[in-house]
Amino acid sequence: MTTRGGAVVVAHLSDLHLGAHSPDAVESLVDDVVAAAPTLTVVTGDLTMRARRREFEAVTRFLHRLPGPQLVVLGNHDVPLDLRRIRHPYDAYHHFVPGPMAPVVDLPGVRALGLPSMARWRWKSGYVPRWQAPLVEATLGVAPPGVLRLLALHHPPSAHGLARLAGRNRLLDVVAEARVDVVLAGHTHVPSARLLVLGPRGNRREVVEVVAGSATSTRLRGIPRSWSLVRVDASSISVEERHQTGSAWVGARVVHYPRVGALDDVAGG
Repeated sequence: MTTRGGAVVVAHLSDLHLGAHSPDAVESLVDDVVAAAPTLTVVTGDLTMRARRREFEAVTRFLHRLPGPQLVVLGNHDVPLDLRRIRHPYDAYHHFVPGPMAPVVDLPGVRALGLPSMARWRWKSGYVPRWQAPLVEATLGVAPPGVLRLLALHHPPSAHGLARLAGRNRLLDVVAEARVDVVLAGHTHVPSARLLVLGPRGNRREVVEVVAGSATSTRLRGIPRSWSLVRVDASSISVEERHQTGSAWVGARVVHYPRVGALDDVAGG
């Protein structure tokens, strides 16, 4: 696996909601993602609308058309609302999205970890159980210096109010300790990129949080369908929002952040 111009390129999609989606958006989105030639494709949950079999079958077909390697995580809509939620909440997801619930992808220049942030006993908002913090440290905290450390989950750690992620402080503490560079999330259907300043005074860590909008869903919140293209090199992190305009996808906004943490890691060994 090589990276484009020495950079890691991540295609970040979220909130597909297949079953309540635009077929035209699915077709044009695949072409746009393929054209970006990503190092890694990340899909941060809500693959389906109601976790039905036919929706997961559509997800399987869609994922097969996207570039690999891929990292895919669970969203709240991927857990059924009927009696299956009590006895077999994750069976359909496991069947159609093979692999562990907390997948790891190791590539030249990047180590990525995905976390399931949807407990069956919560209705919509996310939860970070205690076992996930040591997993983040054991996976990302030991990545070689200079390697992009990427964490993906459905619920944004920065969310407040009713959307606040239960266990948020526990997660953000270990994100700082593990020297994570980028956190990818979805859930809100509203794309954003922001700098989170974490850790105690005197040992601050800057982490870029990227929330992707809804890529193919008909459930929009005042903005077009979108996905996020993240480019990371030794000194910078850039995030481009790509919005659907008619039958095409165009770059709508690009923000840049210095990648200070990676330089510190290399200097500190």
